Amino acid sequence: MVRHLTKSLWLLGLTVVICCGAYPLAVWAIGQAIFPFQANGSLLTAPDGRVVGSRLIAQPFTQDFYFQPRPSAASYDASASTSSALAPSNYALRNRVARTLGPLVKYGPGAGAKAGQPVGPDVEAWLRADQFQGKPHIVAQWADAHTGLAQAWVKADAANGDAVDAWSKAHQDTVATWVQANPATPEPQAADLAVLYFEQWAVEHPGTWPAAVGRPVADGKPVKTIEPVTEGAEIQATFFDMWRQDHPEAPLEDVPGDFVTTSGSGLDPDITLASARFQLERVASAWATAVHRDPKQVQTEINALLNAQARAPWGGLIGESMVNVLELNLELQKRYGVPPAA
Repeated sequence: MVRHLTKSLWLLGLTVVICCGAYPLAVWAIGQAIFPFQANGSLLTAPDGRVVGSRLIAQPFTQDFYFQPRPSAASYDASASTSSALAPSNYALRNRVARTLGPLVKYGPGAGAKAGQPVGPDVEAWLRADQFQGKPHIVAQWADAHTGLAQAWVKADAANGDAVDAWSKAHQDTVATWVQANPATPEPQAADLAVLYFEQWAVEHPGTWPAAVGRPVADGKPVKTIEPVTEGAEIQATFFDMWRQDHPEAPLEDVPGDFVTTSGSGLDPDITLASARFQLERVASAWATAVHRDPKQVQTEINALLNAQARAPWGGLIGESMVNVLELNLELQKRYGVPPAA
């Protein structure tokens, strides 16, 4: 009995030493000796030496200076795997895609003289004309049709909420009438009054959009105030979908699928070369402005960088050419420096 127990304990101890000690140590040693970069998480560093992420994990980039990754249903969480679960009939999906495309999409080959030109300026001109499907006050129509988006605008920036609060104090009779029609909300917050605010804005400032504009004050620090604007990326993003409904026959250029479809994983760090080139003009224009250089020359340089970094499976024999977004953006920083703060 004791002899059998002793042998079992020896076998258990030997198994623990081999499986929990010797084998992991051997794997670690081989990894550090032969594949140190991969074994340590494929970490990438910025020009100043800071670790900024792993080349295996996607992360969001929002500034115009950088290429954007594929949208993530998992919020770029490497430990998550999910889907957006938004049906084609869900306006949240249509709005997300439209906001992405508005500042970037161009007219297609069938547009005649406009072929290759951005749609954004026409969206701005359409807003200034203030007619959607034959009815005036586009901003009011947008808010009436999409209450959730109007409320999200109020919450997106403190300046927006402050503007609605100030407006409600200056229009107490209008707010009182609203409260009578909505007795369940006797003390409305700024988000509750979002639609009412936009409806009144459309009457007082037709053909404009309320945008937070930074203005310097006495101490030199900019303070955001809401002012009527008639152009800008926010207008192009917000109203591209409505403009498209008013211009259903306008020929637009094709859009790479991975630029607008969400990934179900945080482990999706690459985009297609087609998606990168779709963003090329925006990125090059931003850097050219920052470094005071000719936009066409900068675009040529970045396009060469795309070609150098592009890769495809099996040496290009199969699949789409891809580029790693984090590596690409770090290379832009190395070449042009750190972009100015937004």
